[in-house]
Amino acid sequence: MRTNEPELGADLLVDFLNTLDVEDDVDQLADDEGHRRWAGEHGVEPGDRATTVQARDALRAIVDGEVRPLPPVELPVTAGPGSVGLGARTAADAAVASAVVLSLQGKLGRVKLCGGEDCRWAFYDASRNGSRQWCSMEVCGNRQKARTFRAKPREA
Repeated sequence: MRTNEPELGADLLVDFLNTLDVEDDVDQLADDEGHRRWAGEHGVEPGDRATTVQARDALRAIVDGEVRPLPPVELPVTAGPGSVGLGARTAADAAVASAVVLSLQGKLGRVKLCGGEDCRWAFYDASRNGSRQWCSMEVCGNRQKARTFRAKPREA
């Protein structure tokens, strides 16, 4: 991969999905400035903001188990000595390309949204059996276990 291309994969996809922070009600793509900032930090052009938001929302739904159409993006094939890959020019292109790469590697299912309904933070599940449910056991996992405990009927 050439140095002027974004590093496609789980880190980029998780960062992209987390441009929407459900818990704090912050959307980094809500305005042009935030959109440009995120794209610049990841070495891509911003592209059309509406397409970027549509790609993010569709990819969040897809990693959460829904079927959702993706917006049209351009994914040029790149080639180098002993390698073939996907190129990406815009933020939406890079996110979709990352999802495609992970899917081809059989790893897209390891990108998940936190099971905490008040969180929904994206994370990459690197656990051995792929069964992680929360972005953080210390925060969201603990909250859920406390809710479950409080919901149980108490013995007299």
